[in-house]
Formats: sequence, structure tokens, C-alpha cells
Amino acid sequence: MRAAVFHGADRPLTLEEVALPEPGPDDVVVRVAACGVCHTDLHYIDHGTPTFKKPPLILGHEVAGTVHAVGRNVERFEPGARVLLPAVLPCGTCRMCRTGRENICENGLMLGNHIDGGYAEFIRVPARDAFPLPEEIPLVEGSIIADALTTPYHAVVNRGRVIPGDVVVVVGCGGIGLNVVQMAAAVGARVVAVDLNPSKLEWARKLGAAETLESGSTDRPDRALRGLTGGGADVAFEAVGHAATQELALGSLRSGGRLVLVGYSPETMALNAGRVMFRELEVMGSLGCRPVDYPRAIELARQGRVRVVELVTHRFPLEEIDRAFDVLRSGEAIRAVVTPGAGAVPA
Repeated sequence: MRAAVFHGADRPLTLEEVALPEPGPDDVVVRVAACGVCHTDLHYIDHGTPTFKKPPLILGHEVAGTVHAVGRNVERFEPGARVLLPAVLPCGTCRMCRTGRENICENGLMLGNHIDGGYAEFIRVPARDAFPLPEEIPLVEGSIIADALTTPYHAVVNRGRVIPGDVVVVVGCGGIGLNVVQMAAAVGARVVAVDLNPSKLEWARKLGAAETLESGSTDRPDRALRGLTGGGADVAFEAVGHAATQELALGSLRSGGRLVLVGYSPETMALNAGRVMFRELEVMGSLGCRPVDYPRAIELARQGRVRVVELVTHRFPLEEIDRAFDVLRSGEAIRAVVTPGAGAVPA
């Protein structure tokens, strides 16, 4: 089969012929219809963030496709079944898994990081970790649910604990941030979206933001946000991954508010601990999504309560994957996907 192989930072992915994976007794082999192109992969390629499995490695962790082959113990799926694969495969037995926090599993295996991922024509995963994808959701566009939609679901519902009537600020309207906007709006919050880019703010309005703020238009965006939210947000989400935007999100909160850090950053943000204490603010991280919540996120997409198809603005065949990353770097795409399985023939 063909795969786009990562050999190390600052090098393009190379299209290679690699062995077609064979299913173990409890596995499925999936023909990849599409795999989302994510900034996480750019951290490996452009910034030297190490992968757990040393290269060569197949990246990609937002996968949807059809079952190609099943192991002898698998009864849940048959060849041809439409499936969505989670970005991280939990062990199910560690302390975090046993306490319902599988998204931070101590032994979790991330596709395209610990094990080979979805920038290939086929991928092997344990059958227990695959989720049926309803016919109402297209396979190609549905692939982004695996991370770009489920990560915001976990951030909004489980970490932010957003409820109807809450006032929510979302700082950063990239692929993840826009889905935080629409997920919070779907839950019933009044959302204020913040970004430097007016076109991203237009997308935020389309996806349910009641108000927007172009952060570069004022010297005190924190003060402007407190004005737009009637004194401060109940919950603020930071989806950029910069210390300055994290501090802006924190500054937008009312007393008793919650800050949820969704964007990855190696930077150290300034934190006035006295202010956090005196105003009883909460600051928390949010990583990925629990497997138990995937069917809920899928159902929201099936009902059309959150939108998926419109967010996939760019599609690339596997041989053009490096161009897909150029589009991601430029900021042109809301979400881009590669389509490895088009015309794939087992070999």
C-alpha cells in the first residue's frame, strides 16, 4: 500500500510503498477514506516535537474509512462497515481509564505518534476502538470528527461544564476554536469569539457566535471582552497556544469563572495567583476526548446540530500531502483532509 512517511523534522513526507497491515485476532484493518491534516503534525514536522515512536512513522490521527478486513475474534464489524477511529487508543486498565478519564490514559497510544497513523491507504486498530459512522455523515468530511470535533466536545461539556445561558469567550478561531464556538453554541451558551483575522470571525458568526472581537482593533481586548459579556465570561476557552492569548482569556473572566486551555503551548503564561484565589477562578487543561463521548459527538453531527461538511475547505490526494501542509501553514484552510483510500488496491 501507499503511505506518506515521516522521516524527521524539517523534511517533507515521502510517498512510499509499505506493507499492508494484517489484522490481529481482535483488530480491524480500515481502508482510509480521509485523514484530517492537523497542527499537531506540524509540531512534529516544523518544530521538532518528538514523536513517541521514532521515525520512520506514518503520521495522521483524524481517520474515517471502511472496514477492509477483520480478525477472527471480531463480531462487531464486517467488511464494508463505515467507521470513525479515535485519535488516541486507551488501555482500559490504568488508573485514569478505570476512573473514567481515558483521554489521559497512562498508556494511551496516539495514531501517528505512538503507532502508524492515517496518512496511508490502510490502517490497523483494535476493533473495540472503532466507532460506527452513520450514513448521514460523509466519510471524507466525517474524518475531522475524530479530533477537531471531539476535542472541543470534551473541552466544552466535560472541562468547561458549559450549560444553557452561560456566557462563553473563545480566543482563537482556527479549526479547533471554531468547533469550540459551535459546540458551546449547540449547548446553549452565548458565545463571544476572538481572533485577529476578520474572515475567521465571519466563520465564527456562521457557526453560532453571538458577538465577535477583532483583538487587534483595541489596546485592551480584555476590557472590551468584559464589556461585551456584561462584566466577564462564565467560561473562557483558549485555542491558540500562546501565553498572550492565554492571559487574555483569563482576563476575560468574571469572578468564579473558568479558563480552559485547549491550545498546546510550550510557553509559560503569567498568572496572578492572588487574583485567581481572591476571585475563585479555575484554570484547567483539556486534552482530547474520552471514547465514551465519541458517539455523542457523532450524534450531534448526524442531527446537524454541529456542522462538519462546510468546515472541510480543502481536499488533497495522498501524493499532494505536502501541499496540504503548506495550506495549513498559510492559514487558508478551516480544515484540510487527505484522501488516501481513493482507488486503493490491497497489495
